Amino acid sequence: MPDSLRPTDIGPCRDSTEPCRILSRLSRAGLRPTRQRLDLGALLFRAGNRHVTAEQLHAEALAANIRVSLATVYNTLNQFRDAGLLREVVVEAGSTWFDTNIDDHHHFFHENSRHLQDICCTQLTLPDLPCLPTGTKVARVDVIIRLRDAE
Repeated sequence: MPDSLRPTDIGPCRDSTEPCRILSRLSRAGLRPTRQRLDLGALLFRAGNRHVTAEQLHAEALAANIRVSLATVYNTLNQFRDAGLLREVVVEAGSTWFDTNIDDHHHFFHENSRHLQDICCTQLTLPDLPCLPTGTKVARVDVIIRLRDAE
């Protein structure tokens, strides 16, 4: 990662450069801007909404000459999730994705390519949810539609 993204070089962040946007995002979420969080945040939030696994982000970090362990990537993604910066999408046991789009929405999962794709929340309606247990309310509904290549 370029030195321009190091916290010691950012300064008071009075502009809208990418390092300042990442620093501001972390600060608003109550996260201390460590080097690893800034570096991984810059990769993660660089372009629109993304779906990544820890392994994918780790590979991106290594390709960008960011020296970070896979365990640190997992920890950082979980911290970002806990702070409300990411949404966790469990596709199947052992297959967790992190989504930068934290708005309510659903997903297509392409089984052949292992690609996760957003479905706009207005494109899927669930008119009849089952009766809820007493004293509960719906926090969120997650729908994953699994797709395979047509034969």
